[in-house]
Amino acid sequence: MAYRKSDAQTQTRHRRRLQIARLEADLAYFQARLELLRAPRSANQLAQRKAFKMLAEVLAQRIRRARQKVKEGR
Repeated sequence: MAYRKSDAQTQTRHRRRLQIARLEADLAYFQARLELLRAPRSANQLAQRKAFKMLAEVLAQRIRRARQKVKEGR
């Protein structure tokens, strides 16, 4: 049974790393969009910039939490 537990833990760590990679890709996307909207010229672009900035902040928090869980072995 110890082997199965270890295997389950390995799978959990693998899934966690994949989750982090996906979140990092999403964060890179939003950061790129923010760069494109550096100087918004319309109310719509300003709203997009605010939304992308908030989403980027939320994703960064999720990445930090996921990395912490990997460190702790959860």
